[in-house]
Amino acid sequence: METQPLIDEYPQIKDLMAAKPLVWQNPDYGAPAHLPLGRADIFDAVARWQRFAPYLAKVFPETRATHGVIESPLVRIPKMQDAWAELNHQSLAGQLFLKADSELPVSGSIKSRGGIYEVLKFAEQVALAHTDLTYMDDYAVLATPHYHRLFSRYRVIVASTGNLALSVGIAAASFGFQTTVYMSHDARDWKKDRLRANGVTVKEFKTDFSSVIPMARQAAAQDSHCHFIDDEGSTDLFLGYAVAAVRLQHQFKRQGIRVDAEHPVVVYLPAGVGGSPSGVAFGLKMIMGANVHPVFCEPTHVPSVTLGMMTKLNNKICVQDIGLDGLTAADGLAVSRPSRIAGKLMRTLLLAGVTFNDDDLFAYVSALLDTEQLMVEPSAAAGFTALRPLTTAFPQFAGRTVTHVVWATGGEMMPPEERRRDYQRGAQLLAREGW
Repeated sequence: METQPLIDEYPQIKDLMAAKPLVWQNPDYGAPAHLPLGRADIFDAVARWQRFAPYLAKVFPETRATHGVIESPLVRIPKMQDAWAELNHQSLAGQLFLKADSELPVSGSIKSRGGIYEVLKFAEQVALAHTDLTYMDDYAVLATPHYHRLFSRYRVIVASTGNLALSVGIAAASFGFQTTVYMSHDARDWKKDRLRANGVTVKEFKTDFSSVIPMARQAAAQDSHCHFIDDEGSTDLFLGYAVAAVRLQHQFKRQGIRVDAEHPVVVYLPAGVGGSPSGVAFGLKMIMGANVHPVFCEPTHVPSVTLGMMTKLNNKICVQDIGLDGLTAADGLAVSRPSRIAGKLMRTLLLAGVTFNDDDLFAYVSALLDTEQLMVEPSAAAGFTALRPLTTAFPQFAGRTVTHVVWATGGEMMPPEERRRDYQRGAQLLAREGW
């Protein structure tokens, strides 16, 4: 692709090409828009989650205490806020919270929202079409051998760098679906092992996610009994993530967090392909309106959503087109080409995109564990890297009445040795002069 015309029109492309951390301010943020989805679609997804709650409580013991509701805590982290201020040599006014999707039941990441939701919807469609199940029934019945035999005649295929595979694989296997995961070179071995332990077939490829997903899509198209979960363009994944906003609104109310013009909320979302942060951001804007401001956080070597939105080319451009290698230690964010949905739906809903260097992730992983005894995977710490550049670029969000929410997207299922390795890397960085 010829990059000079892009540079002429969008000068920040030069910084993207040089892998420099930057803040891209969306010029279309807040403009009028006609969106193809709305509140009714979110509430339809909320209702489906409610119908499946008895099934989830029966099949996944970790959800019984919440009666089958899959949700994560919203945690105020004042000690981390103090540590952040010390590391950045400036205070952070307002309140800092962690939305701990790293602790979501079943698969321990934000993908528990979208991935599990799409599997639930597919299971419901199959059951309604081939049995006497009604919407008013107790869906725990779907865990019986009768339904398991039905579901075993169907297949589910997904391509993933890791976390989506875990959520889809674990959920689909619980129903009895024949489940196959196509995984790129970025995927961690422990995630593959966990999937295989749940009876999921894992196909590994020594290439990146954007190259793997067409192979998975093609394989699914050859089987009429196969459902393909498309991380690049699934509306069902998107709406599963959007339900988070309904739950977060309630958590804000319970914790006395006001959301209005005098008390804005900035939400920092790690972005890979862009599906999960876009779904959450869409939900936030639909449910809580103009005073919640979503920000996407991406590695400097894989700023796929920022690149797509900056150029308005969306999924028609990838990071390799501007000379980047697409490599990052944040495996969940290692996606070179953005979602077909992300750029289009975020055009007027995304405040900004912020890019960061990988080392910063590990520093914040260690600081979070030291201060709050909370462990997240590296990509889940991305929001911390965006606080300083965002509040510098947007001084109106640097005040004491602002609530900052860092969305921690994963980490609960990390093996102890992975946790130790990530923590030690961060601790070494923090010990260096200059941090």
